[in-house]
Amino acid sequence: MSFFNTSPTTATKTLRVLAHLLSYPDAELRAHLPELKAALHDERALSGARLAELDALITRLSRRRPLDVEADHVELFDRGRGTALHLFEHVHGDSRDRGPAMVDLCQTYEAAGLFLAPGELPDHLTVVLQYASTQPPAQAKAFLGEIAHILQVIFSALLRREAAHACVLAALLDLAGEKAQAVAVPPEPELDESWAEPMAFDGCSTQGQARPGQPQPIQIVRAPVRTASHVMPGAST
Repeated sequence: MSFFNTSPTTATKTLRVLAHLLSYPDAELRAHLPELKAALHDERALSGARLAELDALITRLSRRRPLDVEADHVELFDRGRGTALHLFEHVHGDSRDRGPAMVDLCQTYEAAGLFLAPGELPDHLTVVLQYASTQPPAQAKAFLGEIAHILQVIFSALLRREAAHACVLAALLDLAGEKAQAVAVPPEPELDESWAEPMAFDGCSTQGQARPGQPQPIQIVRAPVRTASHVMPGAST
């Protein structure tokens, strides 16, 4: 398997490596950790200090028991709203606006010649980063800047949980030209509470849904960038 089969731009390899570091750490991904580390250092799109943090994360992923690494990933990214990697979870929650926003993002990808693999959702951060990696440097940086406020929330939630993956979000903020800094993050609800059924006509139980009479959350909307010509790689390859 080759991770880097297109002509690189300034941060092409780095963005793809960061996407893979946020992906489920199965055996195939763990086998390519040395390759990922080498790609980061080869491109040097990040500072030496940030590279050292990412090196430490890669070492941690390679040395811990595989079952522990996989279980930690699920616990960190699949069982909490603050650390969720689905970007529209932080913007729309389960509101009706999420569907149209997904369609808009898919159309952006398709206009650039990129298509999702079966089972992929367009707002998952790993997929978003794969798309950004195909864009010219200025457009990629601007795109990351548009989602920087969401990256800042996820970064802060990871910091609060003392998660080693916080350095990945910090690296993305660096590439967006933003300073990685902690922001206020609402306390995580209990899992049972977050899945509780809402009262009738009382809005959705998740954070993205406004109640009747309140404005709905904004969508992330981008003008299509027509520069890529290959198929979107899988988010978890």
